[in-house]
Amino acid sequence: MKRLSLQWRITLMTALVLCLTCVLMNCLIGYLGMRSMESIGIGLTARDDINGGDPTSFDPANEEIDHELTIVVSDAQGSFSTASWCITAAMTLFGGILAYFVSGCALRPLRSFATQVENVRPDNLADMKITEDVPSELGRCSASFNDMIDRLDEGFAAQRQFTGNAAHELRTPLALMQAQIELFCSEHPDAQPDTASLLGSLQEQTERMSQMTRTLLEMSELCSVSCNDIIELAPMVEEVLTDLSPLAEQRGIALTCDGEAQVPGSDTLLYRMLFNLTENAIRYSRSDSTVSVSVCAKDDRALVRVEDSGPGIPSQYQKSVFQPFFRIDTSRSRTYGGVGLGLSLVWEIVALHGGTIEVEKSSENGTTMLVTLPRR
Repeated sequence: MKRLSLQWRITLMTALVLCLTCVLMNCLIGYLGMRSMESIGIGLTARDDINGGDPTSFDPANEEIDHELTIVVSDAQGSFSTASWCITAAMTLFGGILAYFVSGCALRPLRSFATQVENVRPDNLADMKITEDVPSELGRCSASFNDMIDRLDEGFAAQRQFTGNAAHELRTPLALMQAQIELFCSEHPDAQPDTASLLGSLQEQTERMSQMTRTLLEMSELCSVSCNDIIELAPMVEEVLTDLSPLAEQRGIALTCDGEAQVPGSDTLLYRMLFNLTENAIRYSRSDSTVSVSVCAKDDRALVRVEDSGPGIPSQYQKSVFQPFFRIDTSRSRTYGGVGLGLSLVWEIVALHGGTIEVEKSSENGTTMLVTLPRR
């Protein structure tokens, strides 16, 4: 019973009540019908024997009674009993079917509530509030849900504001540090090896921190970007591959693309998504291999696949790679210059467009990232 939906529970309980009610009604009607038949038999039996006294009941086995009348009355009793039980079964079945559809209509607001809860995402909290036009039983639940949405929206807004403020505050001193280091290196080209190594390390780390602050600033400003443009993905993929061709040539990697699809969204954000995925594939692919980007339309979705020839992602990390600052191999990621925010930014952009991203397949021969975007 616990595994049944609420609608089926209401249906079964209603059908059980109807069945018990119909059985009780059938028994009472049957009893009254039998008494009526007996009264008829008494009247007919007494018509030819007025002086002998009335019989107390109608007995079909009494041989003194007309056999044809006995057969007729007995058949009437049997037909009445059979018909009453058939009506009981039919009414129970009809009542159960009616209860199923009526309960479905009654539970429609609950289904609508469940659908809204399933569609809640960090970027659409303001649009997920339940209207006040709900049954009284769901009034308190809807009010609590709306309050929870408000608290979540405030929390995410505070998080985005903190991230943006922190990125703004860090950007200026980091830029100043980079400028000072570059100036010192240009003024002292004959510095000692130890000093040159230290300056190179400082320059590398400040560049990484500057890249991280730029990415954090982009993530904090995502929700303010309009996503209503109609984007042709095929030309955008070609543009991304053209921009990344110097990096690919440096590593001896061939770039290929095929397919086309059209989606609504932000030109800037979708370009950034494709750029990050393709750049990540190039950086982690083996030399003299191929990175391919394919686009196709399937039903009401556009599928984007980015396939590399890298070492693969272990199955236990295939969902964690989209978390901020997550790295499978810290030393390897630092070698390639990553800051651990590229795939996290991609996930944010895809979620903002109402899509999904996942590791479709991964092995020692390479990894395929699958992005699913709505076409409407």
